[in-house]
Amino acid sequence: MQVTFLGTGTSSGVPMIGCTCEVCRSLDHRDQRLRVSVHVAIEGRSLVIDSGPDFRQQMLRARITHLDALLFTHEHKDHTAGLDDIRAFNFRQQQDMPLFGEPRVLRQLQQEFSYIFAEHKYPGVPRVSLHPIEQDHAPFDVLGLPVQPLRALHHKLPVLGFRIGGFCYLTDANHIGPETMALLHDADVIVLNALRREQHISHFTLAQAIEILEVVKPKRAYLTHISHQLGRHQDVEAELPPWLRLAYDGLKVEVA
Repeated sequence: MQVTFLGTGTSSGVPMIGCTCEVCRSLDHRDQRLRVSVHVAIEGRSLVIDSGPDFRQQMLRARITHLDALLFTHEHKDHTAGLDDIRAFNFRQQQDMPLFGEPRVLRQLQQEFSYIFAEHKYPGVPRVSLHPIEQDHAPFDVLGLPVQPLRALHHKLPVLGFRIGGFCYLTDANHIGPETMALLHDADVIVLNALRREQHISHFTLAQAIEILEVVKPKRAYLTHISHQLGRHQDVEAELPPWLRLAYDGLKVEVA
């Protein structure tokens, strides 16, 4: 399995509009973060988790020419706003794009992208098929590939992460219950959000993310959904143990 980090930034991206802090002015490409998303290539399948507002740019930059399915963690715009750009894959592949998400999330997509689901569709709109994820902890099938949902909370909003083989991906969370903690054990790679150092109402801090990862003990771990408030990539990473790294846009990771 190969995982590509398409975006590792928070909802405003990094640099943030109008900000002149040292992170937003940094020339290090690792400090330039699009909205959070990841691509998973496994057993001939091409999957993307979350299509935020930078989706088109991410597909072009990563040179992704085929996409089999989109998985959604939750319905916030920084995770869904780029859905319209799946049209290019519809044209190339001549088939509907499967969308996997909780029923609540799929209903939100139907509202925000109502033209996609209209009875009389305008020519050229995206073509999709909806696949509800009905249970918190029961694996579901994505084109013959078993995917394990990982329940978490984003403040009071239930969100999902996903485990695919030895790869676990959890973003936009500030609470993980015991059932999900058990599902994180024995992972090869875990990706977890770490927004900043200061307490936040809906995201793990750097210290909180490290504390969780030290409990579940993956072989390797990466932090994502990073804001400009966390600090420069090179400075933060120098503080971390060897098994834990900051993810950055374009990073590719091989997973057993």
